[in-house]
Amino acid sequence: MKIVTIIGARPQIIKAAALSRAIREKFSDTITEVIVHTGQHYDDNMSQVFFDELEIPQPQLNLNVGSGTHGKQTAQMMEGIEEVLMKEKPDALVVYGDTNSTLAGALAASKLHVPVVHIEAGLRSFNRSMPEEVNRIVCDHLSALLFSPTKAGYHNLVDEGFKQGEKAKASADNPYFYHCGDVMYDNSIYFSRIAEAKTEVLKDLEKEKFVLVTIHRNNNTDDPERLNALFSALNRIATNEKMKVVLPLHPRTSKLLAGTLSPELYSAVKGNPLFKILPPVSFLEMIALEKNARLVMTDSGGVQKEAFFFSKPCVILRSETEWVELVEQGTAIIADADEEKIVAAYKALLSKKNMKFPPLFGDGKAAEFICGEMLKHFKPA
Repeated sequence: MKIVTIIGARPQIIKAAALSRAIREKFSDTITEVIVHTGQHYDDNMSQVFFDELEIPQPQLNLNVGSGTHGKQTAQMMEGIEEVLMKEKPDALVVYGDTNSTLAGALAASKLHVPVVHIEAGLRSFNRSMPEEVNRIVCDHLSALLFSPTKAGYHNLVDEGFKQGEKAKASADNPYFYHCGDVMYDNSIYFSRIAEAKTEVLKDLEKEKFVLVTIHRNNNTDDPERLNALFSALNRIATNEKMKVVLPLHPRTSKLLAGTLSPELYSAVKGNPLFKILPPVSFLEMIALEKNARLVMTDSGGVQKEAFFFSKPCVILRSETEWVELVEQGTAIIADADEEKIVAAYKALLSKKNMKFPPLFGDGKAAEFICGEMLKHFKPA
């Protein structure tokens, strides 16, 4: 069976490692994978380093689309993916998550009648002002096989009218959908064993003596009021709680800080010895930081989950989350970009006793299950 895998953004590259590893170790005689990089993330620190570090096969093709408006970027990706699919004639196309690369892949494949496999299906924030939410919904409704990492994602699909496929072969008109566990949990288990030994990012950091923060979403980075509120809260925590704040900074955010933060706040952050701003970190470095942090604050869906994988409480810097299980479990609190809520959530989570982190995201073998189901439905006769 031949599959084409579409990746473009940093999280997709990391997720693809789990499937590529399963194919290499368990399915090398039955599945051939062609990896196509759209070029959505083109900075080496945000892309190439992950192929090198996680031993992912290099993409056979890079569309080099780069940045642009949503419409322009998606259209250019569709054009390039369509050409790849006509040339490769795969049995299925695999997409991950909720980016423009995901949407472009699903649209291009569906019009050529190539079955779409959506990994991380069914997730909903119920906020369609988020481009990611639109991408998720459209992709799910074009897919033949849908793999949800959570029970909530599975039930979202049922609520939207999905009915389990009944014929032998899956298609967009006869979709099969599963709660299979999370490929990122597969990765976290696999790479956590080597993360600390292979990185030096923990130098000068004491275990559980720092808060790990990531901020990258446009509505946070591009809104001066929100960005100021976020950094004011972080600076308060560093100053008043005597807690080191470690912030690997997305390139886009780094460029915005000096001109967006108030002069007083920017000066306070730059002069605060407990505020440690890092360049973008690799996946292994991120795992090492997550494992050793006292608490995580993030607007990233993936980092919310990884905090849970490593039994760390999490403050969510958004107004909603697609990972509702974390909030229901009491290990995460939604604080949005509200300074007072962020500080209160930080204090509430650190004062909470006997926090539990049950195995909500599978057994670490989601990628193997996905490969098996693809073979069941799409293996040529």
